[in-house]
Amino acid sequence: MKKCTFHFTAVLIFSLLVFSGQACGQEKHISKGAVKRIKVHGNLLEGNLSHDSANRYVSVYLPASYQTNSTKRYPVVYFLHGYTDDDAKFYGFTKHWMVLPPILDTAFTSDAAHEMIVVTPDAYTLFQGSMYSNSITTGNWEDFVAKELVAYIDSHYRTIAQKESRGLCGHSMGGYGALRIGEKNPDVFSTVYLLSPCCLNSSPIPMETVPPPFLRADSIKTTEEMQKTDFFTRILFASAAAWSPNPTNPPFYLDLPVKDGKLQPAVLQKWDANRPLNNLDQYIFNIKRLTAIGFDAGTRDTNIAESIKTLDSELNKYSIKHSFEIYEGDHINRVAERIGKKMLSFFSENLSFEQIKKK
Repeated sequence: MKKCTFHFTAVLIFSLLVFSGQACGQEKHISKGAVKRIKVHGNLLEGNLSHDSANRYVSVYLPASYQTNSTKRYPVVYFLHGYTDDDAKFYGFTKHWMVLPPILDTAFTSDAAHEMIVVTPDAYTLFQGSMYSNSITTGNWEDFVAKELVAYIDSHYRTIAQKESRGLCGHSMGGYGALRIGEKNPDVFSTVYLLSPCCLNSSPIPMETVPPPFLRADSIKTTEEMQKTDFFTRILFASAAAWSPNPTNPPFYLDLPVKDGKLQPAVLQKWDANRPLNNLDQYIFNIKRLTAIGFDAGTRDTNIAESIKTLDSELNKYSIKHSFEIYEGDHINRVAERIGKKMLSFFSENLSFEQIKKK
């Protein structure tokens, strides 16, 4: 009896070791893509009053099979980063809260049929973010992404150069940019996904009380002061540079929503005009031309979660099919998981992985 027990136990242990070794081996055999960090010159970014370089870094993720299959062409997903971020952080060149390539490697190893090229431009500016908007102060970022960057990527990499095979997505400021650019360029992009998109709606500001960040912004006179101030004050400058530029108002060449301690309603109106939920009705026909649109946010990302609930209601009003979810989380803690398990599947289902013959 003891011998039988020993024999069974030994076989069980051996089997577990073999299974464990196979599992470990599977984990080690994730197919890894390559990341190229290049520079792309933006003619549309030239002459910006912030003197930011028109030669922009761009990180390009090429899936594993790109190196081994020289004839295969791929859809492209343009991933727009958030405020204070840049492409280097998301692609592992500098330390960050999330690194994109390992997420892509894991997803595409399990679904090799839907490998994609992923592209992220560096939109970090003097004001730490472009808001992906056209502005004389920071440059024509909206058009740079939709026109020049897409054209460059199509001419230098094996892409499927058609709108049906181009996706646009982003996190936070990048989510705002993805909706802003996507709704204006349905001939360029077919599929859009927004991860915790900021700035979709107007923030209620009591006219009788000037918020402290507004007052701090009003007191700042130099670039050094601006870059050292708190996050909420800095983002006021970035928003003003994008949405209320002023070529006659040095040194920042923008109009803040407060001047001499008083709120400026005309400036706030310009900002409101750039909120997608305020002008969604004007772009409904373009949005209907998109193949798919999706968006999500965490429960603890309160204001953003409320704004995408409104976006959900507005799209439902027009009977526009979309993917929408509020999940348990905050602004960043589950974004990597959402990309790997939700967003990439969304693009896999909705992008075309073959060249479509035009009639």
